[in-house]
Order: sequence, then C-alpha cells, then structure tokens
Amino acid sequence: MPSRADLPDRSRRHLSPEVRKRVMSSIRKTDTKPELALRSALRRVGLRGYRIHVRRMPGNPDIVYTRWKVAIFVDGVFWHGRPDYFQFGTKGEYWDQKIAGNIERDAKVNRALSDLDWEVLRFWDVDIMADPSPAVCAIAEALKSRGRDVTV
Repeated sequence: MPSRADLPDRSRRHLSPEVRKRVMSSIRKTDTKPELALRSALRRVGLRGYRIHVRRMPGNPDIVYTRWKVAIFVDGVFWHGRPDYFQFGTKGEYWDQKIAGNIERDAKVNRALSDLDWEVLRFWDVDIMADPSPAVCAIAEALKSRGRDVTV
C-alpha cells in the first residue's frame, strides 16, 4: 500500500465524507484557547459580568455583555477567511464555498445584531493569542461608550 506522501497531491487533499465529518466534528466550537485567553484577560482587568455563548442571540456570540448590548466574537483565521491565512482558489471548491458561506453568515449576524442595537466586536484568534490587550481595550471602550463605568 502506498504511503500518504506517495499519493498524488489531489488525493492527499481529498477526504471521504465520513473522514471529513469526523475531523470537522473534533474541532472545538466553544471554549477555544483564544476565547479562554480573552476571557481571562477581561477578568484580570475587572471586566466581569459577561455571559458566554448566548444561544438566543443571532450568531451565538462568544462573549456577551447583555446590559450594555456588546457582543464579541473570536473568529478563527481559517474558518472566517482572514485573507493572509485563507486564499480563495487554493484549497478547492469545497473550502471556497465553505469559507465564503461563513463570511456571508458573519455579515448577516453583524447586521442582525446591529439592527437590534447591539455593538458587535470581532477579533481574530491569532491576534488574541499574540496579545489580548488590544482586544480588551476595544471592549472596554465599547462598554464605556454604552454607559458602563470602566477603568482599565
């Protein structure tokens, strides 16, 4: 039996539907390392009082300050199509459609929340892992602009 490296490039990228489903289902949707890092940084500076993964809201935001109507998402660079991490046309039609759909869904969620008078903040997971403080400052500013007494 040939090794994986001996297979043509196209065969290495193709997964059967069963294998793809197993791989995709193993990827965490909640409590990812970037989410945990951001929540930890928020607690450190005293920005407590948030809820996580509020399912009744459009898009199921990762962090929600309900009283001040601030919804926060921590987006994966691949899954949400950050241009320097995902280039359309390089991974095949399946992934182009998948990521384009995710980007379109993100825009719809942003509009739906904005229409409900929510402020939406989105941060890339790699930026949070590199340094969560810019995100914490942006969240503090959003809360301050909506009336929360913030001293960060």
